[in-house]
Order: sequence, then structure tokens, then C-alpha cells
Amino acid sequence: MAPRAPACPRCRAPGRDGRDRLQPRDLLPFRLYMTMRRWLSFGVCVTVLGCGSGGDDPASDGVAGSSSDRAGAGGTSAGGTGGVVSSAGGSGGGASANPPSLGDCAVFPADNPWNLDVSSLPVHSGSDAFIDSIGRSDHVHPDFGTEWEGAPIGIPFVSVGGSEPRMPVEFMAYGDESDPGPYPVPLDAPIEGGADSDGDRHVIAIDTASCTLYEMYRAFPQSGAWQADSGAVFDLTRNDEHPYTFTSADAAGLPIFPGLVRYDEIMERGELSHAVRVTVSRSRRALIPPARHYAGSGDDASLPPMGLRLRMKQSYDCGAFSEPARIICAGLKRHGLLVADNGSDWYLSGAPDPRWDDDAIGDLKSVTGDAFEVVDTGAIETY
Repeated sequence: MAPRAPACPRCRAPGRDGRDRLQPRDLLPFRLYMTMRRWLSFGVCVTVLGCGSGGDDPASDGVAGSSSDRAGAGGTSAGGTGGVVSSAGGSGGGASANPPSLGDCAVFPADNPWNLDVSSLPVHSGSDAFIDSIGRSDHVHPDFGTEWEGAPIGIPFVSVGGSEPRMPVEFMAYGDESDPGPYPVPLDAPIEGGADSDGDRHVIAIDTASCTLYEMYRAFPQSGAWQADSGAVFDLTRNDEHPYTFTSADAAGLPIFPGLVRYDEIMERGELSHAVRVTVSRSRRALIPPARHYAGSGDDASLPPMGLRLRMKQSYDCGAFSEPARIICAGLKRHGLLVADNGSDWYLSGAPDPRWDDDAIGDLKSVTGDAFEVVDTGAIETY
């Protein structure tokens, strides 16, 4: 993930080391903080949490629509043609008929933006420009599988139970935009890219007793604690979201886990019932909800903003693909892709699993950007 631009300068207060800038919310007991955060509605911040407003008065920007319990596992607006906006803050469409789950936990409600059926939403008027910008002739890359050169392919996660010890977390870069610890994440939790990775090093844990998601970016286990650049906590039982303008463990300020392609859902459940996280190499300094944050490099209207929703064209033929690739294609036609981070173009995120058939998944590599279109899920915003 590329370095993120400061998200909300008005919200910052100097910290003791100049990096981990504490806010009043960091001094609150964790459960009280989480309860207060759940009072937030889209674009609203509670003063006691130390958060500023999400932007100024709307105005057009000229865009013409553009362990014992462990189980291891792999405001400026513009554009748009009036897509239906859901109560969860963007990404209009119908609720999923069969929302994803992990154990007894639903991975957010059926009407969460990640789970919406966008197959009937209108094509964005700027679709062609966005696809050209990302790469119309570039190929899709399924960024998940078994392993490559000894490291797991994808973003791993671990399930923990209610008795998992909570570990302190020291935030090294974006502490003022992170949910304070401790987190119930075991120190031997799997790390994206492996223990020696110098990449994003995402670490994800799901407490299946409370149905709570914990995520960290650039996470390093220490003696009895974690160090991470940023972290976020999400209540999976409701349409929980990070405060507006705040990053999370991902550049878009979104949770990562709901956008991962998982072996169990494809090969055991036989359905991809949510949008898939996708990365792009160049993004705009703007967002479309449900994204909460952006980290773009420019203001070119053809660059994709964070939160952009893409959908595989209904006419695209996946009939010759392997069974898992066909299941994924069906999900991409129904739920699509959601731009959530800067990275390689057309990289689809998933969780590693030794049971994946890498060759079967590899059928997706023949798909190019031209197989996709951008759907209109709401206005493009800046702050």
C-alpha cells in the first residue's frame, strides 16, 4: 500500500513521539469508545471523539460522471447519475439473498455495501474513462492461492474465541485514526506475505464469539504486544464503519476481510456473495462511499476514486473456465469489485488456503479489464 496522505489535519493533535498522535478518543476505555463510535452516522462525528467534519459544502468538481479457541485460515461531490444509496452509506443496490458468513457470524448484514447485489445498477457515465485508466487490456490477477516461494498467496486471517488474550497494540504511523487496543490477536497470527515480508503485512483476526473483526496494517509481533502502522475494529453484526476521513488497515478506510475470496465460500458453499477487494496502481484524491478515506496521487477525473464499484459485464463468457473460476465470475457479475487500496492493477484479493487449485484459479488470468464496467453507486466526494 502506498503512503497515505494526511486524512484530517484539523483532527490531529501532537503526540509524544511526533508519530502516534493521540486524540481524546484514545484515552477512553475501549468498549466505551466503540459504543460511542457506533452512534456515528454517515459524515457525522461526535465532538468528544476528537473528529472534525467530513468536508465543506457540496459543490460540483466538474466530473462528467465518472491458541485454544483458534482456527487458522489460510465534502465536494460530483459525477454519478443517481444510483440508489443504501442506508449503510453508499454502494446502492439490492441486499444479498445469501450474505457471507464465518462460522456463526454473518460478515455484516445483507444490506451492507460489501454484500449488495449491484447487477441492476446503471453503468456510470465515466465508465470507459475509468476502465481505460486502470488498464483495459491488462489482465486480472487472482491474488490468492496456496503459496509462492514459501509464502502464502493472499491475505490470511485467523479465527479466535472469546477467551483469546488481548494484546496491546502500539501504532507507529496512524494512531490518531486507529481504533485503540488491546486486540485479541495471537502473536503467531499469520501475516500477509509471511513473517519476513517487507510489504503490507496485514494481520486479520475475527472473534467468532462476539462477531468482531480486528485488522492491522504493517503489523509486527513484539514481546507480549503488537506494533502496527494502523488498525481498525468492526462490529460484524451491524453496518459498522470507520469515521469519515479516517484510514483503517486499508487505504479506503474500509475493512479488508469482507472483500476476500475464501476457499470455503467458493468450494464448499459454491457462491461468491459479496464484492471483491481490488487494487489499482493510480487512484484519484477522492472517494465514493462506503469508502471513508483516500490516498490518491492526483485529481485527474479519469483516475478511479477509492470506493469505485466495478462489475463484470453480463455478456462476458466464463463458460470454459474451471468450476471455481466460474463461481467467482458469477459473483463478479452480481456483486462486483470494490477499489480499496493502491497496488497492482486488477489484483483481486483473497485468502490463502492450501486446498486452492492454483491452476484452476489461474483461468481468471485470461480476463482483461475490458470485461468490466463501472456502476453508479453515488457521488464522488473529496474532503
